[in-house]
Amino acid sequence: MELQRIYELLKNKEKCEVLYNERPVWIQEINDNIAKVGFVDNFEEKDIYIEDLYEDNLYKNQNM
Repeated sequence: MELQRIYELLKNKEKCEVLYNERPVWIQEINDNIAKVGFVDNFEEKDIYIEDLYEDNLYKNQNM
């Protein structure tokens, strides 16, 4: 995912599912090209590269 898109999602009030390794996450913080995310399915937090995040609807459209 691109940094600009992440900022758009963070400003947007609509719900948009963001995934990391097919698991839904919420973006807590951005620091350069690293995102601190929390996993929706448990209390785990992780720092990951923003390029490893993707939107659920875009992922499904690419695999059709």
